[in-house]
Amino acid sequence: MNSPFPARLSRRALLSTGGALSAGALLTACGDNSPTGSAGDGTDANAPSGAFRFTDDRGETVELDAVPERIVAYVGTAAALHDYGIRSVGVFGPTTNPDGTPGPQAGRLDLDDIRVLGTAWGEFDIEDYTVLEPQLLVTNMFEPGALWYVPDESADTIAGLAPTLGILVAPTADRPGIRLGDVIDRYTQLATALGADLTTTAVTEAKARFEAAAEAVRRAARDNPGIKVLACSGAADLFYVSDSSSAADLAWFQELGVELIVPEHVDAGGFFESLSWENADAYPADLLLMDSRGVALQPDDLADKPTFTRLPAVEAGQITGWNSEPVPSHAGCAPLLENLAEALRTARKVS
Repeated sequence: MNSPFPARLSRRALLSTGGALSAGALLTACGDNSPTGSAGDGTDANAPSGAFRFTDDRGETVELDAVPERIVAYVGTAAALHDYGIRSVGVFGPTTNPDGTPGPQAGRLDLDDIRVLGTAWGEFDIEDYTVLEPQLLVTNMFEPGALWYVPDESADTIAGLAPTLGILVAPTADRPGIRLGDVIDRYTQLATALGADLTTTAVTEAKARFEAAAEAVRRAARDNPGIKVLACSGAADLFYVSDSSSAADLAWFQELGVELIVPEHVDAGGFFESLSWENADAYPADLLLMDSRGVALQPDDLADKPTFTRLPAVEAGQITGWNSEPVPSHAGCAPLLENLAEALRTARKVS
């Protein structure tokens, strides 16, 4: 595989790899990003008791007589819902690393207990999907209207078997202000509509941990200023430098004070600038956030790339893993923020 991203050059295919607000405020600042025509959080307080009604980020409303129990979801979506107590019967998308271990998008899912319908771009086993008797399909969206990892050629068939919901997880031209807290907020709203209890100890402790970790990132960036951070992903032929304006997490990190390097020549599809390995040193950095997904090459895989091994941050051992598709839940994102805070605290200027 030459690229950790699908070859089709669109915002959908080119998956990458605020400062004055507290983390808690960010988590409650999502009302303006909710679809118009909904209750503000996508749910309907007037829905009949026991019924399900939710408006997704396409502005489409799913109405069911009962709360769906047989949910099929993109793996990261299923992982987020799992963290709020909502189980999926099937998943699709990159569930495992090349060695067969659960991938970062799988979060805390027990993959032995879930039917996997496909793991690669374009894979979706409709026969297995039918057998699962799905009542609802949920996935992310990186551009409006495009359901992540639902193949275009079978999208109509899939939509005919069960209602679909899409949650926007990245800033777009018409909604540039989406941040990680907004995405998590949308998933807590959906989880609530699906019957989750957000007052459980596990959920409240995860939220507190997330907010504390966000504040730790803010403090680390403030107390160790001038650390230039490069969010990046490695492939056999190319080195991808991520554009924070297209990533809900990176844009938020900047607002927390992280000095992220912004690429100057972002590819037409958005999300990143593609560099040949000969030009991998175009943006000197003190700390690398390296894409930790199974589709991306890891630092040990890049030992034969001299321009990579000679990067100042690499020579200094200042690399930290970055799941460029973070599981959009408090429990899923808290460890990522803690790792970032620790990396910022201990980094030194080397570029």
